[in-house]
Amino acid sequence: MNILEIRNIIKTYQTPHGSFNALDDVSLDIKQGEILGLLGVNGAGKTTLSSILATLHPPTSGDVLFKGESIYHTLLNYRKALGFCPQRQNLDMQLTVEENLLFAGRYFLLPEAVVRQRAQELMENFQLTRYRDYEINALSGGTKQRVLIARALMHNPEIVILDEPTVGLDPDVRRILWDYIKQLKAKGITVILTTHYLDEAEILSDRICILSKGKVLLIADVKELKSKHQQKSLEEIFIALTQEAHQNAATELEQNNHG
Repeated sequence: MNILEIRNIIKTYQTPHGSFNALDDVSLDIKQGEILGLLGVNGAGKTTLSSILATLHPPTSGDVLFKGESIYHTLLNYRKALGFCPQRQNLDMQLTVEENLLFAGRYFLLPEAVVRQRAQELMENFQLTRYRDYEINALSGGTKQRVLIARALMHNPEIVILDEPTVGLDPDVRRILWDYIKQLKAKGITVILTTHYLDEAEILSDRICILSKGKVLLIADVKELKSKHQQKSLEEIFIALTQEAHQNAATELEQNNHG
């Protein structure tokens, strides 16, 4: 069953040098309970797509359907079903760890007893109890990231968007966060994972979507993709596919110029 259907999304930006499409007719379905890895080089459109799915920015055209209905017709209901962990840490520095979680629960108008119970559960699940009264600046990068993910889960969302959740973290901390992400899937939560780390995508994702210059280059099951390419690593497959796409684009541009 599809929980999200992305239909013909175009996102156009205006620059001093003219307009360009950060996303160019992007369409894909996201299944309920899966981890979908969004991959691509810098500028491919990953964060732009994540921000549209998180309702931070509207598309120029196209639509996103949540359980068959446009999110722009039922925006509040969709946002209640959505948890978002941004690429740049945006926790409230003037609040403690616990206060950040409590504020997130109150933002979604949860009953106070539920807010406090949920915050306690998440602090225990993410091993944050000892930090409950710490201010955010006193935390390590990995601990801040755990707080970010916990905050995104305060209202029991059905979908969680993780935009580069482990960037800049030590390898051991990354692997701890991988375990937490696997736990989300085990609970039936749909995870949209944007990452530059190909090993991360390979280990965590059920399917991957590779974006290249704002277009969908490939959507595939990770196991099937590796089988098709004789069990090469996802990194090798990714490099080969993106190089081929760039070569094809260069050839097409040259043919158009000569035509």
